[in-house]
Amino acid sequence: MSINIVLIEPEIPQNTGNIARTCAAIGANLHLVRPLGFSVDDKYLKRAGLDYWDLLTVSYYDSLEDFLETAKNIQVVYITTKADTVYSDFIYEEGCYLVFGKETKGLPEELLAKNHSTSVRIPMVNKARSLNLSNSAAIIAYEAYRQMGFRGLQKEGHLHRMDWDS
Repeated sequence: MSINIVLIEPEIPQNTGNIARTCAAIGANLHLVRPLGFSVDDKYLKRAGLDYWDLLTVSYYDSLEDFLETAKNIQVVYITTKADTVYSDFIYEEGCYLVFGKETKGLPEELLAKNHSTSVRIPMVNKARSLNLSNSAAIIAYEAYRQMGFRGLQKEGHLHRMDWDS
């Protein structure tokens, strides 16, 4: 079981590197839609991902349209501050695509208008503009995996329940 994290025109290599590391740690696939605001050889991208790159499957697309062609018949969830649905109230399907926009502009308005029912947001105080992209990706990805029972993420004997009553 895996999910897919899609970054539309990411601009900051450290964010993409951090998201790559999260993808590697949870077994998610990373999809990058060009243009990228950095080179994939960027030292900041590599440093943020540390030594996890060999654990990662990365796909590249030349445009949003190219990506959408490959995502037919699979749940696509758009993450935006403009959605009505809170991320934890949404039901994620196995193999879903979690789509994030570029750091400075988010996702295109016309895309969100067409996909209102599959758009989600992370609650914040009114004065906050947005969360960091890599934090947002981790929050949403872990919620999707939580709903799926964290299948594939647990190693027997490695999870411990704390007994707060003792």
